[in-house]
Amino acid sequence: MDKATLGGLVLALGGVLCGLMLEGGNLGQVLQPTAAMIVFGGTLGAILIQYPLPVALTAFRRLAKVFVEPAQNPRSTIELLVKYANKARREGIVSLDKELVNIHEPFLRRSLMLAVDGTDSQELRHIMEVELDNKGEQEEKIPQFFESAGGFSPTIGIIGAVLGLIQVMQHLDKIDEVGKGIAVAFVATLYGVGAANLILLPVAGKLKIRIRDEQIIREMTIEGVVSILEGMNPRMLETKLTGFLAQAHEAPTAEVSEV
Repeated sequence: MDKATLGGLVLALGGVLCGLMLEGGNLGQVLQPTAAMIVFGGTLGAILIQYPLPVALTAFRRLAKVFVEPAQNPRSTIELLVKYANKARREGIVSLDKELVNIHEPFLRRSLMLAVDGTDSQELRHIMEVELDNKGEQEEKIPQFFESAGGFSPTIGIIGAVLGLIQVMQHLDKIDEVGKGIAVAFVATLYGVGAANLILLPVAGKLKIRIRDEQIIREMTIEGVVSILEGMNPRMLETKLTGFLAQAHEAPTAEVSEV
């Protein structure tokens, strides 16, 4: 699990709720199903109008990855590529054909498959960079989806507050209930602003980082496979790929592998 995401969520929600209780409030004051229905239902409807359904479904699937550390990391990718470089140096590039069945990462598998099939290094780079660019365009819509939701929810929260105030104004004859009704009406604004700033916008930011890290690994994969195809020394390849680590929030200290 991603400790930063879980810890941040607990601190954010815990801080707000503890502050409420220190001021003499209680959870019942902010648990309003009607306000939640207006804010979350309205926000979901607005983003579904803006984005196609496949983008929305992909975004919700990627949401789970915010709470889980990435399975693939740049350092392990370097180790794998150096291993393939050593094997290709000893047995030839065709020997990597046996490794394809054990590779679960699609981008790496396609890159190596092209290399094994005898694709020219420049052509291989061009083919995989086109795929990289297309995938990047698709993935950038995912954080934008949550950014849009974070923009809509505060405004829809205000709509919920206004609807609540309309109901309050219709019962001004019961003056004892007016104050309570106004408090309830503003819960919708709390939901809208809270959802945007404590969940939706932070999720968009985390997904941007995760997606960029995945792009760096793919860029590293292209560079590594092309270098293997061109016969680069494995030690030089490792040094070359280590330069990608600083971009991927890793300390550039890869160990030197067997040549």
